[in-house]
Amino acid sequence: MPSTNVKGLSESAREKLKEAIAQLEPFLNNFSLDHLISEEKTEEEQLFYRGFLADLRHLLVYSEVSFEKLGVLLRRPNFDTDFAERALYEVYHNCVNAFFYPKNECYSEDGRYAYTGQDAIRFRFKPKREARNVIMHITKYYEDLRDELAYYESDYMTQRRMMGKK
Repeated sequence: MPSTNVKGLSESAREKLKEAIAQLEPFLNNFSLDHLISEEKTEEEQLFYRGFLADLRHLLVYSEVSFEKLGVLLRRPNFDTDFAERALYEVYHNCVNAFFYPKNECYSEDGRYAYTGQDAIRFRFKPKREARNVIMHITKYYEDLRDELAYYESDYMTQRRMMGKK
C-alpha cells in the first residue's frame, strides 16, 4: 500500500476513534449498573447490563490504546509505514471486532437491515434509551473504520507472512 494512503488512513482512523471515545467515555463515566437496571431488577436485565458495560469498557480501552498509537505515529518526524500498517491492523482487529462482535453478545449487527435504512444493530434485551443511544451514535464510526480498513482484515497478515515477517 502506498505510504501516502497509509498516512491518510492513519489520520482518518485516529479521528474516528477520537469521536467514538468522546461518546463512550462520558457514557461509562455517568452510567453505572445501578443507574441502568430498572426497579424490577430481573436476572436477565442484570446479566444484560453487566455484559453491556463490560463490552463497552473493553471497546473504550482498545480504542484509546489505538488512538494513542496512531497519535505517536503521526507525531513522528518520519512516517513509519510498517508501524502504521501494524497499528491499522490492530485498529481493525481490536476496535472494529470488539464493536461488531462483543464478547457478551448484548447486541449484534443484523445485515438484513443495513440496506433498508433501518438500524442494523439489534439488542438481546431492550436497553434504556441512553444505552441504546450510545451504541447508535458510535456505530457510524466503527462502520466507517471497518469499510476503510477492510484490507487489514486478512490481506495485511497474508502479505506479512509471505514476506516472512510477523
